[in-house]
Amino acid sequence: MAGAGRVFQTIQVTDMHPPHKFILDQQTLWLSPDRCIYWEEEQALILADLHFGKSGHFRKEGIGIPQQVFREDLQRLFYQIQFFRPKTLLIAGDLFHSEANREMDLFLKWRQDIPQVEFLLIKGNHDILPEAFYRQANIRVEEKKLRIRNFCFMHDVSAGDEPAGGHFVFAGHIHPGIRINGAGKQSFVLPCFYFSKKFAVLPAFSMFTGLYKLRPKKDDHVFLLVEHKIVHL
Repeated sequence: MAGAGRVFQTIQVTDMHPPHKFILDQQTLWLSPDRCIYWEEEQALILADLHFGKSGHFRKEGIGIPQQVFREDLQRLFYQIQFFRPKTLLIAGDLFHSEANREMDLFLKWRQDIPQVEFLLIKGNHDILPEAFYRQANIRVEEKKLRIRNFCFMHDVSAGDEPAGGHFVFAGHIHPGIRINGAGKQSFVLPCFYFSKKFAVLPAFSMFTGLYKLRPKKDDHVFLLVEHKIVHL
């Protein structure tokens, strides 16, 4: 891991709060306050909407977003891999944000430091890099869906056919959030993990995203991300 140490030597990692255990269809899921899920039985880390390269894309357009945004997201992922030790990363779309920029070179160096981890990407609408790049980064790409056991992974659950033949679906795309009302007419929109009876929507892993406000139903499970902690609503 020496190369990763050089890449991230200026970044400070905060202590990680404990993940939240959630049993779904007899499978053990650990919901991390850092916006991903560890699937214990498959030794897989599930996440979506990393949007790597987004800050570089904005800079190319003349908007002064610092590269530190990208580096901190990349370091958070590195720390999750160190903590959970997954064999596989299951990425439900938008691993990257747009066309290649200088941040992709940094990603490739980072990727070389963790060759033991398999990357499985279900393409999102932002994953438009050439196929040669995915091969170079040793990323296996699925165009629409990936089924494992009783679960199915896709980017946008609303864009699928009848969700994957009865499989429970994990998706991303919308960057889910819930509005919470506080004292003094204050309100906040907080990112969340959202579980309905048929599908789950993951929070955007990237901190550099907006939020889509959901209105959960009575039987849904919502796990808010509050100050690096998981709160089951």
